[in-house]
Amino acid sequence: MGEGAPIKILLAGQHALLLQAIHSALDNEPDIDVVAETRSGPETVAEAEDVTPDVGVLEVDTSRGEGLQVVATLRKQVPSCRIILLADGEDLNILIDGLEAGAHGYVSKESPLADLLEAARAVIRGELVIPSPMLSRVITRLIQRRKERDEGVTRVSGLTPREREVLRLLATGADNAAIGRALVISPQTARTHIQNILSKLGAHSRLEAVALARGSGIFEDDVTRTFVDDEREMIALG
Repeated sequence: MGEGAPIKILLAGQHALLLQAIHSALDNEPDIDVVAETRSGPETVAEAEDVTPDVGVLEVDTSRGEGLQVVATLRKQVPSCRIILLADGEDLNILIDGLEAGAHGYVSKESPLADLLEAARAVIRGELVIPSPMLSRVITRLIQRRKERDEGVTRVSGLTPREREVLRLLATGADNAAIGRALVISPQTARTHIQNILSKLGAHSRLEAVALARGSGIFEDDVTRTFVDDEREMIALG
């Protein structure tokens, strides 16, 4: 955004009355310009690509499971857009998952409008916004996730290149026969590789092995980020 230019904000969510109320309130702020209001994930991404907002306020509806899946797409398609999650109460899982997907802040729907305004201005300054009552729990959970991730990396590092290939195919739902066809090996050989993988990872099932591998980060794409690696300044609201 240019020097002195208003902050361009995109509002996205399913609850029209809520977003319209926020829109009307933000219109009274001289440094804020609401440039779009959307109702679905695809519409949000398309509109963001068109208007290139500085900040996207994404309502996360836990009953519908919507919101978080848009974050990573927006971060990839419109990397300059900072993302604030708007959710019910203090949902630690939404906050953690959102941050790891690339969100820059979290504001509860029960918060006063001033908190959303402060969050929008803060993320533009490069800060990470977390409600103060959630801060210690966020740090504890992230440290726990990093420990689990490091343990997973250690285990996965013991796999051979071929076993990693098999594990990646397992993650797509491939069975022994499909793995055999993909790698030009027999189903029995594929089964042997899988048994070796389970043994090395200390997993009791294929599903557990895939979960551990995902936790280690070997399946991550360029969009997924680990929050604890981010060196942005963290601020707490409230």
